[in-house]
Amino acid sequence: MRILIAEDDQVLADGLLRSLRAAGAAVDHVASGSEADAALMTNSEFDLLILDLGLPKMHGLEVLKRLRSRGSVLPVLILTAADSVEERVKGLDYGADDYMAKPFSLQELEARVRALTRRGMGGATSTIKHGPLEYDQAGRVATIEGKMVELSARELGLLEVLLQRSGRLVSKDQLVERLCEWGEEVSNNAIEVYIHRLRKKIEKGPIRIATVRGLGYCLEKIPG
Repeated sequence: MRILIAEDDQVLADGLLRSLRAAGAAVDHVASGSEADAALMTNSEFDLLILDLGLPKMHGLEVLKRLRSRGSVLPVLILTAADSVEERVKGLDYGADDYMAKPFSLQELEARVRALTRRGMGGATSTIKHGPLEYDQAGRVATIEGKMVELSARELGLLEVLLQRSGRLVSKDQLVERLCEWGEEVSNNAIEVYIHRLRKKIEKGPIRIATVRGLGYCLEKIPG
């Protein structure tokens, strides 16, 4: 799961970043409306936008309006100190999917994030299957033959990318881009370590992560 947070309160943003990253999401943060608009125009891989309304340089409602005018159906959760009925109605009419007034419970926010990303996946089912391996994208749980596989947040993120591109090559650069938040340094060696750890945990029977030397990795398709 990759989330964009548009929030100019750095203390609140730091709390959201820690909470959502601990839950296993890759999270990017911008502090102005213009930065949010630019990020949304150049990156189509976000699964959710958490949007403050009172942003500098461009109001949050304008960010939302521009996002929807481009035909995007990206789930949007509005966070704002403005809790009037009029503000709620305006945000929902502009295309927001959910609305939380500050202050709020992080536990409730995490639950709403899970609900919105499930909805964004198109319904109740969010499970990817690959032979005996099943991965629940909403619950972030991997099982092999019904038994849960203990994976770190990084390993889960890596598995998710490989499953979504099963049978296709994924380069190290693509993995870094998909897994890592903006501004965080992650080397190719680190990706190799994560792949090595993931292999030890999931390569059973027909499940195999192939290395294409110098190019990247591929979760091989299983015949039949």
